[in-house]
Amino acid sequence: MKETTPLVWKLTLALAAGLVACDQAPSADGLPEWKPADHHSADDNAGGGASGQQAPAGGGKGGGGETAQLVEMAWRQQCVQCHGPMGHGDGPNGPLFHPRDLSDPQWQATVSDADLASSIKNGKNKMPKFDLPEPVLQGMVARIRMLRAAKNGG
Repeated sequence: MKETTPLVWKLTLALAAGLVACDQAPSADGLPEWKPADHHSADDNAGGGASGQQAPAGGGKGGGGETAQLVEMAWRQQCVQCHGPMGHGDGPNGPLFHPRDLSDPQWQATVSDADLASSIKNGKNKMPKFDLPEPVLQGMVARIRMLRAAKNGG
């Protein structure tokens, strides 16, 4: 029994440290600014990303294509962890935070584009705020609206 006690303490401390670390978003201090040229994957040229979703055309300095890529990157890196790839609230962290099903038509009918943008920009409940450029923010709102159509089969 004496030999297992240090192992139990180590596991307990590791679990406690993990729980404390999961209570807040990771810090971006010291990270270099991301540029579109820093990322390229096989699906970048296949119609706007894995889900085929595109931001509104004309947003951003580099045209709709660059903004669409930035929206897709933001979605994958910031949203999928909780909301899941199709916005159903079934991401890997979903059970911890119980995020809203963004594809729910009834909820979508009650929330304005300005409300969506405000929630993304300022955070809401357990969701942290995300400081996105305006074209990317508007593209994210459009992407969330498209989740409703995808749920309805169209």
